[in-house]
Amino acid sequence: MLIGLHDAEYEHMPHKSFPNYALMKISAYHRSIGDTVEWWCALDNDKYDSIYSSKVFDFTEENPFLPSEKTIKGGTGYGSMFWELPSEIDEMFPDYSIYPNCDYAIGFLTRGCPNKCPWCYVPQKEGNIRPYRSWRQLVRPDTDKLVLMDNNILACDYGLEQLAELTETSYSIDLNQGMDIRLLTDDVCRLLKKIRWIKYIRFSCDSCSQLPYFEHVVEMFERHKISKSKIFIYILVRFDLQEADYRVQELNRLCRNFNLYAQAERNGQKGIIPNTAQLEFAQRYVYGKCYKKENWREYCQSIA
Repeated sequence: MLIGLHDAEYEHMPHKSFPNYALMKISAYHRSIGDTVEWWCALDNDKYDSIYSSKVFDFTEENPFLPSEKTIKGGTGYGSMFWELPSEIDEMFPDYSIYPNCDYAIGFLTRGCPNKCPWCYVPQKEGNIRPYRSWRQLVRPDTDKLVLMDNNILACDYGLEQLAELTETSYSIDLNQGMDIRLLTDDVCRLLKKIRWIKYIRFSCDSCSQLPYFEHVVEMFERHKISKSKIFIYILVRFDLQEADYRVQELNRLCRNFNLYAQAERNGQKGIIPNTAQLEFAQRYVYGKCYKKENWREYCQSIA
């Protein structure tokens, strides 16, 4: 059989470099049973026996040339189509050869999250947090870098145990989702201190209720001699931009060395589409570091 793979984000985002985990597993499975796998080409639709299309973001355009009769679609970007990989595919080690520029391993140690944040797909898609894989099942023999995509690893004892084991290895780690700041303790700080980080230690600040915990982070990081310049914080930008700016300004007050990254809320299933002001806030005001010299109201006046 000839299998075609379609990465919807790669098609519309030329700068995209992060590989599609599901497609790598699908490729590995079909190659293991003797099938031929290649990237899908619309001009050759007739030659494919099956096509797998994965779409992560709901704002990514759908390709109209995918043949509906032979295309299997999956990923959060396809809305309610939370198609899960069959166990025989999910258990495969990813085929990194389809993303030759990827020089790190990726994966999950845990899946799910105990929180039920209204803006997050994870509770609906994956349910409560649970163990998923060991780090030994994720690492590659040709690189010492591992990027973990766990949604709330600090909420799971198993996840913490796996991180502790990784500190005894030579692997460098990135947790590319924001950790829950409310779960940071001195014991967790000691663990984070031991980890070889690829670059940042990432947290999220999606509501004002999380701000008091960042006060403690500054204290704990100083106590454990962890550089505050390693802290990377995701900021969710909802419709209330004054509330979002309050979070940004408070975090900037706590430590001007924090690295902030704003994401405008978007949820196609619920009809939530960011407006122009949200995008301006995220892409220019925060990304351009204008918040370091003026607040949102002053910024709006300066560009009026």
